[in-house]
Amino acid sequence: MIQLDSPIADLKGFGPKSAEKFTKLDLYTVGDLLLYFPFRYEDFKSKSIFELMDGEKAVITGTVVTPANVQYYGFKRNRLSFKIKQGEAVIAISFFNQPYLVDKIEMGAEVAIFGKWDQKKSAVTGMKVLAQVEDDMQPVYHVAQGVSQAQLIKAIKAAFDSGALNLLEESLPQMLMDKYRLMGRQEAVRAMHFPKDLAEYKQALRRTKFEELFYFQMNLQVLKAENKSETNGLAITYDESKIKAKIATLPFPLTEAQERSLSEILADMKSGAHMNRLLQGDVGSGKTVIASLAMYGAYTAGLQSALMVPTEILAEQHYQSLQGLFPELEVVLLTSGMKAADKKVALSKIESGEAQMIVGTHSLIQDAVTYHCLGLVITDEQHRFGVNQRRIFREKGDNPDVLMMTATPIPRTLAITAFGEMDVSIIDQMPAGRKPIITRWVKHEQLDTVLTWIKGELEKDAQVYFISPLIEESEALDLKNAVALHQELTDFFGDSATVALMHG
Repeated sequence: MIQLDSPIADLKGFGPKSAEKFTKLDLYTVGDLLLYFPFRYEDFKSKSIFELMDGEKAVITGTVVTPANVQYYGFKRNRLSFKIKQGEAVIAISFFNQPYLVDKIEMGAEVAIFGKWDQKKSAVTGMKVLAQVEDDMQPVYHVAQGVSQAQLIKAIKAAFDSGALNLLEESLPQMLMDKYRLMGRQEAVRAMHFPKDLAEYKQALRRTKFEELFYFQMNLQVLKAENKSETNGLAITYDESKIKAKIATLPFPLTEAQERSLSEILADMKSGAHMNRLLQGDVGSGKTVIASLAMYGAYTAGLQSALMVPTEILAEQHYQSLQGLFPELEVVLLTSGMKAADKKVALSKIESGEAQMIVGTHSLIQDAVTYHCLGLVITDEQHRFGVNQRRIFREKGDNPDVLMMTATPIPRTLAITAFGEMDVSIIDQMPAGRKPIITRWVKHEQLDTVLTWIKGELEKDAQVYFISPLIEESEALDLKNAVALHQELTDFFGDSATVALMHG
């Protein structure tokens, strides 16, 4: 009797040899086949060309009104072309590098073609000729070399015919299924592969996505609970009076959001549990000063702190900022672009403990770096670093507290989803006096207006930068390129402004 863990070779019509090719898709058992879902469905319902949007992929039917003709050009390159009539409309059909289809195209025959609609040319670039469409919807699975869509669907149908679907147990509590009106698991798995219609497929997809996200969140919550219950986290006993005194010397008052975020971070640092927190706030909201005060808190407890940023320019900016805030401390910069002698001095200070705060790029996680007593690690623009890079950074000390920063606006619900194993602090206020950011969208015809406005800004000693999608002119893309834009601006501004060009 077939079980969920039975090998594919046990299915009717399959043997060890035919089952082996499915291992390329990590499919080994009958249960694997049931849960290997299509990533999309092709809509093979025939449409009128008047319903189509330009560039839309669809099925159209019509009568062949010209003979099929194959033109060859270049090595193994050819085009099969003919015309069909749908109602009163005549449509040009082209198939590239599929000359064998010529035998399927007969004058006066009704054909169904799946392809891409070109509204300007009233033409279709064909992908396949459909001799007979049994269902309007057909699943599309990820496949591998040696495994076709048809072979995979045959195996999945064999798994269903074996009765294995009845062995799938429900994986969600009834309470959640009732609350969110979710399909049962068996019904959803069947409808993911062989839905009655699009509406049923959408309900099955909703159930499947809910289940996946639900268990993802459960795993994150387990990780978070384990992290919080750890007793090997550092209890950073910072000097509260020194931090308050340092805040009093700042040339600006902290906003309520900054104070709240700092309190949350310091509370985590003081607890024996391991801190794993995300600090989120728009550019200019004051994340850096909060991170700096957290680093100062680690210093008052006799521990080092390190701040890792994605670029050397940003590292130098943070280095200068920390030096300005804490002139009494030894702040060290470490980047790959430093001279060997300077790098050697920096590494020595980090290892001896003379360096109390360290700022750098990914150089901070190199094997050559040995920290004296690392208590806090901070990653700025954390999404710019890979998971392994952040992990190595954490492992550089004796399980130091971790703070990550991002300026990417993330709604709170999404932050809980994406960073569910982390605590999240949000700076949602701008410092007093901060001017609002104004974003405008203008058409190319309005460029003269923009350039006139820029002239006025340049007279106030302001700087302006233009970003273009290309470096040089491209035959493939009709987009503004930096080289041409540089010349245009140089011609326009003449001696009144210096226009510099920078690209990779």
